[in-house]
Amino acid sequence: MKANILIVDDNKSVLSALDILLAPQFDHVKCFSSPNQIVTELRQRDYQLVLLDMNFKTGANTGNEGIFWLNEIKERSPSTSVVLITAYGDVELAVKALKLGATDFILKPWDNAKLLATIQSAIQLSFSRNEVSDLKQKEKALKQAFNPKDKYMIGSSPELMAVLKMVQKVAKTDTNVLITGENGTGKELVAREIHRLSKRNKEMLVSVDMGAVTETLFESELFGHVKGAFTDARESRPGKFEIAHKGTLFLDEIGNLSFHLQAKLLAALQNRQVTRIGANQPMPIDIRLITATNKDLERMVGEELFREDLLYRINTIHIEVPPLRVRGNDILVLAEFFLKKYAHKYDKPVPKLNQQAQEMLLKYQWPGNIRELEHAIEKAIILSDTKVLKPDDFYLRPAKVGKGGAASLKIEDMEQKLIGKALEAHPGNITAAAAELGITRQTLYNKMKKYEFL
Repeated sequence: MKANILIVDDNKSVLSALDILLAPQFDHVKCFSSPNQIVTELRQRDYQLVLLDMNFKTGANTGNEGIFWLNEIKERSPSTSVVLITAYGDVELAVKALKLGATDFILKPWDNAKLLATIQSAIQLSFSRNEVSDLKQKEKALKQAFNPKDKYMIGSSPELMAVLKMVQKVAKTDTNVLITGENGTGKELVAREIHRLSKRNKEMLVSVDMGAVTETLFESELFGHVKGAFTDARESRPGKFEIAHKGTLFLDEIGNLSFHLQAKLLAALQNRQVTRIGANQPMPIDIRLITATNKDLERMVGEELFREDLLYRINTIHIEVPPLRVRGNDILVLAEFFLKKYAHKYDKPVPKLNQQAQEMLLKYQWPGNIRELEHAIEKAIILSDTKVLKPDDFYLRPAKVGKGGAASLKIEDMEQKLIGKALEAHPGNITAAAAELGITRQTLYNKMKKYEFL
């Protein structure tokens, strides 16, 4: 059997007998007559089993030494099984040791067959403990992966501070929260911040995009199913409610859920239990619910597209995430963050934004919000090889044309773009660029200094 066994007994005859019996059947058997070597040996090798005598001093029969070393072993190697070697009169001590963590005990003199059976059971228990420990470590790592610490809200604008103040107030409670706002404003980040500050932050935040869940898979995705419940159910599978048990369930794009499926979601939330497809026994669920949408649910209720009772259920606290265009200097703070992030990702030096680029980013309306800003920065990092980013390094949506047909860009912005394009068309040739623009070389030179092309 693939296992390591440590034997500790002050009786050398016992050590010899056990060594002769066990050495041929196990990977590694080590014998000591003094318990003082136990700690050192446990540091050097993983042992699945320690066979431990209860008494080591001559004439001692209290078992205190055995209890002491049992505690030392369990503290340093919790998964190692300890089987005590004791005389018939010390059975009461052995039972006490079992309560303190010993796996079993054997009486002197022993029966070899029973001893081997006891040892094999103890070793299997040790392997099982190791497997459980490994699973717990993997579970912990998985929870950390689902709850990344590097995703947080960035900025200091009054609009963002108001959101964070509300988050701090509601996070410590278990109340349901509805987060609204335009696409790309960071609604999921708000949900993660609520979870991070909550009492449930050691468990997972499970995110579900309701817009991506088809009607046919809704119940399986959220409530789970048992093996054989339907044609493709080749194995049992927990739903998102079960996975989020003791943690937080984040239902994004809740406004995309069809009307008849809203009733099934409402029932699960009201009853605090779910039943897997194909099962009969409901399972209790303990979750903190956070939902998000970019839709006007109040209007949808009026149009009978969203259940009013479900809205009341999910809308105990409402948090509105502001669009990026109203957050002022947060735009530049976020831009700086994304510049560092993508310069590192693509192994490039972190560029700076010149004054015109900063002004352009601040003036732009950002219809795609933070997501659009991040995409614009990433694209600029990839395509630019300069240390200073200028307006022409960004590829933003063209400004919308007003009723009179005039673009919303200012003349200075348009002039800057035209000069940039002319210089790109005639690299290193200011005279040719000036001729294309219909201005003198000196005028172009002055404007290049103004817009920091030099």
